[in-house]
Amino acid sequence: MTLGSTLTPLTSTVWWAHTSDAADRLLRLLDGTERARNDRFRHQTDRDRHLLGRAMARLALARLAQCPPEEVTFDLVCRSCEEKERTGADPGEREPHGKPVPSGPARGWEVSVSHSGEWVALAVAEEAPVGVDVERVSAARDLDGLVGYTLADAERSVWDALPPLERTGAFFGYWARKEALLKATGLGLSGGLRRVVVSPPHAEARLESWSGGGGPEAAWLTDLDRGADYRAALAVLTDRPVRTVVRPHGDTVALLRS
Repeated sequence: MTLGSTLTPLTSTVWWAHTSDAADRLLRLLDGTERARNDRFRHQTDRDRHLLGRAMARLALARLAQCPPEEVTFDLVCRSCEEKERTGADPGEREPHGKPVPSGPARGWEVSVSHSGEWVALAVAEEAPVGVDVERVSAARDLDGLVGYTLADAERSVWDALPPLERTGAFFGYWARKEALLKATGLGLSGGLRRVVVSPPHAEARLESWSGGGGPEAAWLTDLDRGADYRAALAVLTDRPVRTVVRPHGDTVALLRS
């Protein structure tokens, strides 16, 4: 998509936290519902990732909104459930879930959180929906089964033509780009990965097409560097140019200690 050079750039900031940054003192930043969910995770790594995502989001938004972190609240919005209810279908899950949308003093900002392996990503933007996704590259996953669920026919043809040693990384590159877009729309994985067609991982990131309803009118997409063992992507639903600011990990450590 070509962006008009006269449009004012929009800034999206990305924060990265390592699971070793988790600490019990951060639990005070979670509200009652978030703490209850944190307690339900069986594994410590899952608790740490959830805790870091919520704590980072609340602290970063408090800094932007110039308010105490305790005043930052979130509404959970699931577009898939909204669509089901609109058509008279049973939305199924009753517990509040979906994309966190800042409310209270932080209203107007958009956030997205993702985690995989040892890393947790937070993306923040103003005035436009944002989605971030990080995926740890793992050859142990059943790629043959996942590819049919994930890649559209055109993407599958490109993926099949790749040298075998490149396929694992390329698959998770596709996945990260697609999920970042789906998270930005608020649909999440229930929106269907095959409906979203993106450029091949060796090409500049962009949305090629979106089949069915729910697609964005405009979307900006880029890859994020998290090292050779991960693939990550950032999506912002805007027709404006986007400036990406990736904060050093040391900034995140300082944020979590603030």
